[in-house]
This record gives sequence, C-alpha cells and structure tokens, in this order.
Amino acid sequence: MPVGRFFGSLFGNSPEPDPAPELSAPASPSGPDAEHQETVKSLENLRTAVRRAGGALPTSVSSMVRQIDDILAPLVEYVGSHGASTEQRVLLNAIITNYLPTPLRAYVALSDRERTETSEATTLLVDQLTILEGIARDLENQVRTGAIAELSSHGRFLDDKFSPSSLTFGEN
Repeated sequence: MPVGRFFGSLFGNSPEPDPAPELSAPASPSGPDAEHQETVKSLENLRTAVRRAGGALPTSVSSMVRQIDDILAPLVEYVGSHGASTEQRVLLNAIITNYLPTPLRAYVALSDRERTETSEATTLLVDQLTILEGIARDLENQVRTGAIAELSSHGRFLDDKFSPSSLTFGEN
C-alpha cells in the first residue's frame, strides 16, 4: 500500500532499504565519537522527517517539536565536545531515535479528522511532547551538572510513560 509505505518511511522506518551512500562505506569504528556521529545523524534525520510531514502536523505540535529540537541540538553538540555518562548518552539517543519519532509516526498515521488542532489525539500528543520537553531540559541540566542518579529515574519514567500502550489514538 503506497500510503502505508509513505507514512512508514516518514520518520525513517521505511520497509524498503534506503540506497544511502553510507551503505557502501566501510563500517565506522565504535566508540564515543562514532556514537556521537550517529546521534547527530539521527537528529538530522528526525528534523528532515518533521519537515516532510509539513501540513500533517498542527501548529501546536510543530511548535512543541521545534522547542524540543532547540534543547536537543545544543545538547548533542555539548555531549560531543564535553562528553556525558553512558546513561545520559543512551537517554539522549533514545529521545532522538524513539521517544520523539514514535509518537509522531503514530500521529501522522491518523486520519486528517483525528489530527485537528483541537482533537483528542492532538491533545494527547501535545501532553506527551510537553513531558518529553521537560525530560529533555532535565537531561540537559544533568549532563551539565553530572546528576546520573536522577537520569536513571527519568529513563524509567520515560519507558513507562511512552510505552506502546499509551499510543492508542482513537481506539476504544
């Protein structure tokens, strides 16, 4: 189904392989620097996918995503130049590759009438993005202050809050 393939590929989960030039390049070395480059690439892919979604996202959702990006972009740069704990890097990567794109994918897959500015689905997504923005701000503070214990608590909270069962828009 072409529409399903489009929505599936919208945020980087295309069922067909992407013929990117990186596929023919040799595998990059592992380690913090390679991990950082993957995080930078994932953030850029997320930004591209959000731009492609265009009119499918109401203004409130687009605004929230931009606010989160305004936190994540400098944080990724900071982590790349100053480092962070393993837990902090894992959470940062999870926000960029899972916690933000997963609900956006589910939302974009909804019908147009379920994606209005005042719909229940939009309200739920904005609430989730608000929580995610707070977590991103906390992560930024923790990376800069080194509060690893609090980060673990937030990671568990995010896992519970954004489990797939909370993304059942419009199902009764």
